[in-house]
Amino acid sequence: MTKVEKLRNKMRQNPRDWRIDDLETLARRYGLGVRKSGGSHTVFFHAASGQMLTVPARRPIKPVYIKAFLTLLDEIGENDEQT
Repeated sequence: MTKVEKLRNKMRQNPRDWRIDDLETLARRYGLGVRKSGGSHTVFFHAASGQMLTVPARRPIKPVYIKAFLTLLDEIGENDEQT
């Protein structure tokens, strides 16, 4: 199990107290683009599927955003496996 997979599993087990840097690490590993507009939000997007998720960059990130981010990673993974 790689370091990135361990991080993803830890997020699944406990969706509290994560930083935006952790999400950015996973996003880049799974092929998501990261856009910071200079404001208080970070946008994660997948160019091929057109899926996007906006996350407030305050710490700690609320569990609802962590769960939505993990769902986005799962959907992208499923789409990549089908192609």
